[in-house]
Amino acid sequence: MEQHRTRPAQHGPRGEPAPSPSAAPRTSRPPGPPLPPQAGRTTGGGAARSPRAQRPPRRRPAPPPAARRVPGPRLTGLGGGLFCGAVMLVLGLLTEVLFGASLTVYGVLFLPVCVLTALWVRDGDLLIAPVVVPIAFAVGLVPVADEGGGSTPDRLMGMVTGLATQAGWLYGGTLVAGVLVIARRVRRVRTANRRLAQERAGKAAS
Repeated sequence: MEQHRTRPAQHGPRGEPAPSPSAAPRTSRPPGPPLPPQAGRTTGGGAARSPRAQRPPRRRPAPPPAARRVPGPRLTGLGGGLFCGAVMLVLGLLTEVLFGASLTVYGVLFLPVCVLTALWVRDGDLLIAPVVVPIAFAVGLVPVADEGGGSTPDRLMGMVTGLATQAGWLYGGTLVAGVLVIARRVRRVRTANRRLAQERAGKAAS
C-alpha cells in the first residue's frame, strides 16, 4: 500500500522561514532627539576640548622662625661704655666695703660685666665692647687700689700696681667680650645670607 506523506503547511511566502512561536517580538527604541549642530564644536568650528584642570598655586616655603635674640636691652656704643664703667665703679666700691679691697674679688666680678656688655650692645656697635671693658676695669679700680695714704699719687700708684698684678683678669675679660662679639657678628652674617638666599629662591619659584 502506498503511504501518503504529509508536509507541514508553510505560512507566508515561499522561501521564508516561519517565525518561531517562542521568539518574542523585538521592540525598537525610539531614536533620541538629534544633537544640535553646535554641540561638541567651538565657535571656530574645531572640536571643543574639556577645560584643563588648573594646578593649585605653588606655595612658597614658609620662612624659618626668626632667630632668638639675646635677652636684654640694646645699648649703643656710648651707652655700653657708660654701663660698663658705672657697674665696675659700683662693684669697686662694694669690694672695698665688703671684701677689704680684694683685687681678686674685683677681677672675678669683672668677668660677668664683660659678658653682659658684649651681649647687650646693639649689632651696629659690636666692636665697641672689647674697647670699653678695659677702660671700665681701670675706672672701677680707683676705689680698690689704695696704697694706704689716700692721696691722689697713692691712688695712682695703686692703680698701676693693680693693673700690673691683675692683668690676667683684665685680659681674660677682654678676651671673653671679643669672643662673644665675634660670635654675634658671624651669626648675624649667616642670618643675613640665609634670608637673602630664601628671597632669591622665592623669586625664582614665582
